[in-house]
Amino acid sequence: MNEPETNSVILENKPSVVRKVISEDTSEKVRYALESVVARGTGHNAYIGGYRVGGKTGTAQKAVNGSYLSGNYITSFIGFLPADDPKVVVYIAIDNAKGITQYGGTVAAPIAKNVLLSAIDILDIEQKDDAIEREYNYFDKQYASVPNVQGMTVKEALKELKKFKVEYSGSGDIIKYQSPKAGEMVYEGETIRLLLAES
Repeated sequence: MNEPETNSVILENKPSVVRKVISEDTSEKVRYALESVVARGTGHNAYIGGYRVGGKTGTAQKAVNGSYLSGNYITSFIGFLPADDPKVVVYIAIDNAKGITQYGGTVAAPIAKNVLLSAIDILDIEQKDDAIEREYNYFDKQYASVPNVQGMTVKEALKELKKFKVEYSGSGDIIKYQSPKAGEMVYEGETIRLLLAES
């Protein structure tokens, strides 16, 4: 806690280990299972390509005076990343969402994903290539890694970017700059913006 006028520290709490709740081996297995929930299960709407995200969905029917309410749920999602060495934990709960199927995976998981994406940027969390691969259904959007097309001609770049939409600005036939950057994971069909320059 800081003093508001001088910003000097007046109270600093340090963590103290009370007891070890589970073994490291058990913790690793649970984290892997929760990563599988996001990559292959009900938490797939929180999946972020290139990052190891773990999580669990929740859907609880509300009760009043001992009886369940019809069509009235609290939907939730708790997620964390990186799953192998957590730095961020987020919990989202939505009370009686309107206009959508009330499941934690459909209502709360996408919101948690946006929070986690912001955390990645703020904390500069690096991508990893050992994440569990996402299993896609027929209608799911798929991620793809953005190739590096800087220095290529427009014709060469279009061959590399066939999974994406492409927008140009500037003049010339050589790619001077691209956004998103090479290596970023984005949905197939998203727009890649290219700045052109003379060769």
